[in-house]
Amino acid sequence: MTVIVTPAKADESALATVDDASITAQVKVALQSHRSTSSVNTKIGTADGVVTVNGIAKNLAEKTLVTKLATDITGVKSVVNNMSVAPTASEIGIAPARS
Repeated sequence: MTVIVTPAKADESALATVDDASITAQVKVALQSHRSTSSVNTKIGTADGVVTVNGIAKNLAEKTLVTKLATDITGVKSVVNNMSVAPTASEIGIAPARS
């Protein structure tokens, strides 16, 4: 006699949580390891393989790079990048320093 036991729903969501936690950790490592995003101040969360990123990017290129790096992680289904782009000095009315 063979008995096949399927996991309960609680077990399945526990596995999904572990996977999401692993994805979040991998995204954080990827951002910290890349020279252009190592100093980015971000908050990262993952739910069902969807990575959500919040924080402030220095410019649009940095924001785009964060999305690319997160998308490249195995298990990521999509990335929601809610990062705002920090205003430049000229945008906030600060004149450049003169030498």
